[in-house]
Amino acid sequence: MNFLYNLLLLKATILLPLLTIFNKKINLFVNGRKETFSKLNSISKKDKVIWFHAASLGEFEQGRPIIEELKQLYKNHKIVVTFFSPSGYEIRKNYALADVICYLPLDTKSIMQKFVAKIHPEIAIIIKYEFWPNLLSELKKQQINTILISGIFRNKQSFFKWHGGFMRSKLTTFKHFFVQNEDSKKLLASINLSNTTIAGDTRFDRVHEILQQDNSLDFITEFKNNRYTVVAGSTWKKDEKLLVYYINNHASTDEKFIIAPHNINQEQIKELQKAINKKTILYSEKETGNLSEKQVFIIDTIGLLTKIYSYADVAYVGGGLKTGLHNILEPATFGVPIVFGGHKYKKFKEATDLLALGSVTIVTNNEEFSSTFTTLKNDIDLRIKMGNTNHNYIKENIGATKIIMNYIKKTL
Repeated sequence: MNFLYNLLLLKATILLPLLTIFNKKINLFVNGRKETFSKLNSISKKDKVIWFHAASLGEFEQGRPIIEELKQLYKNHKIVVTFFSPSGYEIRKNYALADVICYLPLDTKSIMQKFVAKIHPEIAIIIKYEFWPNLLSELKKQQINTILISGIFRNKQSFFKWHGGFMRSKLTTFKHFFVQNEDSKKLLASINLSNTTIAGDTRFDRVHEILQQDNSLDFITEFKNNRYTVVAGSTWKKDEKLLVYYINNHASTDEKFIIAPHNINQEQIKELQKAINKKTILYSEKETGNLSEKQVFIIDTIGLLTKIYSYADVAYVGGGLKTGLHNILEPATFGVPIVFGGHKYKKFKEATDLLALGSVTIVTNNEEFSSTFTTLKNDIDLRIKMGNTNHNYIKENIGATKIIMNYIKKTL
């Protein structure tokens, strides 16, 4: 199995550069990794290093409360953050609290041996998942204290199958697993891994902290103009088709919409703007018109969505009709009722929890979308009830950061 894995990896190293001319994300993936070791040159053998690895942006946000605590407590340590995906790296590559931010190299034996030796962390903190076999083998070989935080395991994963011995063996690298739920702890116990603690999800700590920051945006205040506002965040084309149908056919003149697409593709954004038959303006055009007179505001930039959710009367969160539901905890912390599309949400515990509590609603077609948003607009008591349930759910689930930090402080 090890031979087959390394053979497939070799093929990937040959094929990926050939695909860069066809796909912008693959181009970033390949060329970004060319800079990894030059970025790591700022790490010397004498440095004390804490290393975090996140697959993408969502996992980074899970690690962020721990990073912030460690930066405050261990000022003489250097913090290294690596990403697997361009969608995480490109947004957080200038994050101020990390000393080095770079891509995780491809998981070959020779590269991982060099990589782990280069950063020589006192502790390696892997967020949620990303179980790269050669990386884990090298961390174990070089005796690096390695932990998993906000982990979540499912019985469909190869670790828990009869044929999963190769990947099961890699989990012995971890000194401790901080998992989100009881099911994950039981699954690990079923393969004789008992070094686990149910800590919950650090994202709850992160989004709860958001309430302490200044979330005001003057241009959103001007646009909203004290009117009922729907914020649609991280939308894909399928989400936007539902939104456009409702806006064009059912939205009243006193109803406002802010749409923040997941991918900032100017051609697609112009196409979206053209499809809407209400007064619409882009973020990039906001200086050219009276925002209060517009009914739809399309955010063609990144980094603003969290604060924008604070202005929502109702939030629609995208991804459920496409690759998987995006972050619903951010609107939830502001006490906002939430709607999302499709059925690709079951891997997200918060979605199933809130669905059971009745504070989120799923829509799959134009009729369900229109009916749901008409009801929510007209029923303020329902909005308040759903919003309060969401906010209380966040408050009831904070605390993972403290549990994890208590362990880390004993090891550093």
